[in-house]
Amino acid sequence: MLVAALLWLGGVAGNVTIKAKLDSARLLMGRTTALHLEIVQDRGTRGALALEKSDTLTSMVEIADKPKADTTALDNNREQISRDLILQAFDSGLYVLPPIAYIVGHDTVQSDPLSLKVIPVPVDTTQDIIDIKPVEGVPFRLLDWVPDWMADYWWAWLLGLLLIAGALFYYFKWYRHGRNPLRPEKKRLPPYEEAMLNLEALKQRQLWQNGQEKEYFTGLTDILRVYIDRRFGINAVEMTSTQIVATLKERGEMRAVNEQLTMILEMADIVKFAAVRPLADDNELAYQRAVNFVEETKPVVETPEQQKEVKP
Repeated sequence: MLVAALLWLGGVAGNVTIKAKLDSARLLMGRTTALHLEIVQDRGTRGALALEKSDTLTSMVEIADKPKADTTALDNNREQISRDLILQAFDSGLYVLPPIAYIVGHDTVQSDPLSLKVIPVPVDTTQDIIDIKPVEGVPFRLLDWVPDWMADYWWAWLLGLLLIAGALFYYFKWYRHGRNPLRPEKKRLPPYEEAMLNLEALKQRQLWQNGQEKEYFTGLTDILRVYIDRRFGINAVEMTSTQIVATLKERGEMRAVNEQLTMILEMADIVKFAAVRPLADDNELAYQRAVNFVEETKPVVETPEQQKEVKP
């Protein structure tokens, strides 16, 4: 069976969008194909498909199955709901599938209509006519439940799974720990020296002077997150700004510098997520606060005389 390449088609209403696509626009009579639905909405929004309790899409196209929906969290407090409808038809012809309606409160958003061509099963008229008898004891075969386009290219799926498994192994074994087995690992600078060099490099790029405030604050906070991670053993790279501040507050030696770190992170969040352009003085002040934070939290190296000093 030929596989048709279809574009996503969808509708938009308010903060909710719905898109629909078919696995294949051509379907052999009696076989199944999947209609993929993608709904993007604000997190926590409650809605439902209008055909949730229906078992037909049109008079000639049936809904053979409705697998469970899959929800994925997105940025900006948004989420994506992926839902499949397994379609089946027993009469050949070209059918226009109506828009799929998604109801949210008093609003309704619809996808665009799609076309599905059902092809009749070829019949060999040269063979003798035989009686049709019920089939008994037919063994279950997994491929009978797999769409044609997936069964025909099983080797590509197997290769893809192997590549994904290899990538996940590489990520969790080495990459997330900052290591690359294919490249000799260089000796890393201490956290304080690395942070100060990165801050100076960021300053030389003159990002905010060229209207790139968002990139400037992103780079500034990334440097601080890595420094906190290496200096205090806190996984700040994967924490939110609030979590970082709350964790550092538990350390007594950090209370003196915690306020200026909080100001840097709050200003960075405002610039990155609220699209606010700070003043030049704010940009300079944020940089100086970052330098002060690194300077005031660097490890104290005791001199030989201090190490020999006997404390009561």
